[in-house]
Amino acid sequence: MRFSQLFLASLGLVAASADPTVEDRSSNGSPIERRQSRPTSYAIHTIDQPIDHFPNSSKYAPHTKDTFKQAYVFDDTYYKPGGPVFLYIGGETSVQSRFSNLETGIIQIMMQEFNGLGVILENRYYGQSYPFANSTTDNLAYLTTEQTIADNRYFALNAKFPGVPNGDKLNAPGTPWVMYGGSLAGAQTAFTIKAHGDVLYGGIAASGTIKALLEYPQWYNPIQRLGPQDCISSINGIIDKFDNLVAAKNDGAVQQFKEIFGLGALKDNRDFAMTIAFPLGGPMNYPTNTWQELNWNPKVGSPDFFDFCRNVTDLNANKTTIAVDSILSNYTNGEPWTNLGNYAAYVKRVLLPLCPSGDYNNVECFGTQNQTFYADVTNSANRAYLYSTCSESGGYQVAPKSGPSLISRVLQKDYTQQWCTWAFPKGKYNKIPSTPDLNSYERYGGFNFTADRLAFVDGSSDVWNDLCYHSSLAPSPRISSNLHPELSINGGGHHWDSYGILDVAAEPQFIREAHYFEIRAVTRWLRNFKSWKPTQTFSG
Repeated sequence: MRFSQLFLASLGLVAASADPTVEDRSSNGSPIERRQSRPTSYAIHTIDQPIDHFPNSSKYAPHTKDTFKQAYVFDDTYYKPGGPVFLYIGGETSVQSRFSNLETGIIQIMMQEFNGLGVILENRYYGQSYPFANSTTDNLAYLTTEQTIADNRYFALNAKFPGVPNGDKLNAPGTPWVMYGGSLAGAQTAFTIKAHGDVLYGGIAASGTIKALLEYPQWYNPIQRLGPQDCISSINGIIDKFDNLVAAKNDGAVQQFKEIFGLGALKDNRDFAMTIAFPLGGPMNYPTNTWQELNWNPKVGSPDFFDFCRNVTDLNANKTTIAVDSILSNYTNGEPWTNLGNYAAYVKRVLLPLCPSGDYNNVECFGTQNQTFYADVTNSANRAYLYSTCSESGGYQVAPKSGPSLISRVLQKDYTQQWCTWAFPKGKYNKIPSTPDLNSYERYGGFNFTADRLAFVDGSSDVWNDLCYHSSLAPSPRISSNLHPELSINGGGHHWDSYGILDVAAEPQFIREAHYFEIRAVTRWLRNFKSWKPTQTFSG
């Protein structure tokens, strides 16, 4: 790895469409009436999902025929017989964390537009959908991209929806199933449509990280380019001066720098560098909200990043704070470290209280140098995400080798890789590779990805955008078509289109038009569903 309420009657009260998959909704109550009767929570259902979908693959030997209880929820508020099923892939969190996508988000928008059934499927090894009682290296062997997307196929073929008319007969491919996923789940949506397009009819991959790179310094590029530039230049300058001290092996000055932030107890320079980078986004870890958590919907997003930058550039700081800028100037030929005092004051005020014990070097606070801590096999989302990162997807957040940098250059791939090594020692049957097996992730196509009825929707200011379809590293131009629609949302962040406010017409213009674009794409697909002949084309 977040308005005004004018209800547009035409979203709920329209004449019958010539499209046989879209029925007249005027007899199903007004939009306001339907919204008022919508559930505020959802019953958790489970499906007995095979742990191992590939009994003939040596990769998963010795095999198991066991199943696990995979959680899902559904919403039939807008459903009418004959409507499609919209499947939201839960990604790296619990199914409960995704309820908003049925209540006000993209699935709600699609359900209402097409009289569809909305479903959220929890990812294996997240929430309550764990195949095993713990997450040893051996037990994590089945947490792979191909097993995860095979869950989506199996679910679409076998899911039941109690209380829904013909709820035991809404399976694919007889009923059109359209998927949606954001971020890693966006990539999984794309991979599912590519590998299992004979079952899943279509999908929208939002900010789908379809490309695998071991090192990913590009994470910080949108912040460098679009953040408040007086703040950005100050951070760049401070970090560059710190890195020069590290390169010169001036341990005394480095220690003095740490003390300015109140973090002299941190022994590893990388732990220190990550801690002061939390407001920007440290490698995989940050307890405060960053650029990634900015959102067009203030109920979902957080302004923490901009609050940080306003504090760093505070022109009315007191004399004591301003004086800090010159404490280290003897190491820079008398040049002050502009806004160092403000930066350090923010860290002391906002970050240090997150460690009430004051034992900053402890792994429970800001230290990471504790192998035992990482080797804890308790089931958790953090452990599952780290395993996927270490085994297949990579994307290690690192500082660039040259040029301006918002994080210290001590933060390189070895820092993340050590957590992988500590967390996942070799098991009896399974071991992680020395570096992520990017080929397992990329075999579906990488930047050259294509699949029928698959839309790629990305955000131009997303920190993950350079792993997505519209990456600056990808071939260009990207050309949209009815079978292969694509859209880059101007100024958009990380799968911003997944959020909604129950009134598409009242949304900010670029989000509004992205939602209308997605509605049009799905409308075209559904009009051709009856002539669709499911075939399997991916041999990967």
